Amino acid sequence: MRGEESEGPEPFSYEDYPKNRGTPLFFIEKTETIMSNENKSIHEFDLELICEYFSNLERQGPGSPEVTIKALSFIDNLNDSSLIADIGCGSGGQTMVLAQHAPGTITGIDLFPVFIDQFNQNAARLNLTDRVKGIVGSMDNLPFADEEFDLMWSEGAIYNIGFERGLNEWRKFLKTGGYVAVSEVSWFTEERPAEIEEFWMDAYPEIDTISNKVAQLQKAGYVPVATFVLPENCWTEHFYAPQVKAQEVFLEKYAGNKSAVEFIANQRHETQLYYKYKEYYGYVFYIGKKL
Repeated sequence: MRGEESEGPEPFSYEDYPKNRGTPLFFIEKTETIMSNENKSIHEFDLELICEYFSNLERQGPGSPEVTIKALSFIDNLNDSSLIADIGCGSGGQTMVLAQHAPGTITGIDLFPVFIDQFNQNAARLNLTDRVKGIVGSMDNLPFADEEFDLMWSEGAIYNIGFERGLNEWRKFLKTGGYVAVSEVSWFTEERPAEIEEFWMDAYPEIDTISNKVAQLQKAGYVPVATFVLPENCWTEHFYAPQVKAQEVFLEKYAGNKSAVEFIANQRHETQLYYKYKEYYGYVFYIGKKL
């Protein structure tokens, strides 16, 4: 990785979250919602326990290999010397797909060490360690140089610092003509039922319509290149279905643990809301080119 030398990340503590934000974990925003509704703090949920749960899943949020490849098809500036950053990479499911379908060197960064450990193990298993590396770090303080990257990628993670803030702050790390590609939860309609409106406004007040998100992308200094809605199976087949067995195993292991029981109840509630209101919201990929 080019740029300034780094002494490595500071020692990690789960108590630092959400101060040191930078994870793709879809569960965090929902957990905050449940906790706030019960007048609790996010710190009252055992984040280490929750990380263990998601470390047993291939994906930490909605998406699919097909969607990653489709988004990549709109990027036309990559070659063997290109540098790519995957922000909030999690265990690297999408990063490995990127590496298998795009040239260049990829740096994945995430707040949680358990996911970076898995990320690097996945890279080794796929013989990608010569050009794919995961590091622990925060979205609030990315250890990159100005105009270092040809592509900044982030699937389901930019919400941690907010869509507009992320687009504006990450722009400096891109070369002129470089691309940003992010997936972001968005409204499909101008109006929606109160139950799902309240749920998402509590979880992520920056949720907005697709047209407004594109306007924010353009305002941040990018030419909008492509926008597309992630298919329903990114939620059902690739995110929710694998959790059914994982939840059973998790609850059996932590029988009687109130935090574990509440967390799984939260996950199941979120799943029910998606099936009930999926025509009103979902994830959308936004791809822009730096002017």
